[in-house]
Amino acid sequence: MKKSTASHNAKKRRMKKKRLPPGVPNPVDIHVGGRVRQRRTLLGLSQEKLGDAVGLTFQQIQKYERGANRIGASRLFQLSRILDVQISFFFEDIPANLRTAEGQVTIGLRERDQKTLEPDPLARRETLELVRAYYRISNPKVRKRLFELTKSLANASVGK
Repeated sequence: MKKSTASHNAKKRRMKKKRLPPGVPNPVDIHVGGRVRQRRTLLGLSQEKLGDAVGLTFQQIQKYERGANRIGASRLFQLSRILDVQISFFFEDIPANLRTAEGQVTIGLRERDQKTLEPDPLARRETLELVRAYYRISNPKVRKRLFELTKSLANASVGK
């Protein structure tokens, strides 16, 4: 009986993944927080307004968005209602090769490294604000001309 218990415990130790070191945000939390920030920005909400709607301070919203604090299931449900998205939205476009155990991510992963987890330019605040401003232009002809101008400027900058 002792041999069986010892081998079982050894097997459990081999299978058990180590946690991330203290102070290192989980990459999944960073991704989910980035999606909260993306949607909040697209809707034109400040961190303070979102915090008021959820019953938190803007500092707590900042921590969620950076991935410094994990968002619990009930809070994620609440955020999905306020931000008018499905819960699955927060997990969309998550990198397939994302690792969440020690030794599988770069130690010292911080907010500055979040850019490597969000290579999509559509997730950038500047892009979201540009899209919001674009759709506030009520005249479709003006919007179309701005669109054409933007495309021609982009083409000129890459030498097309």
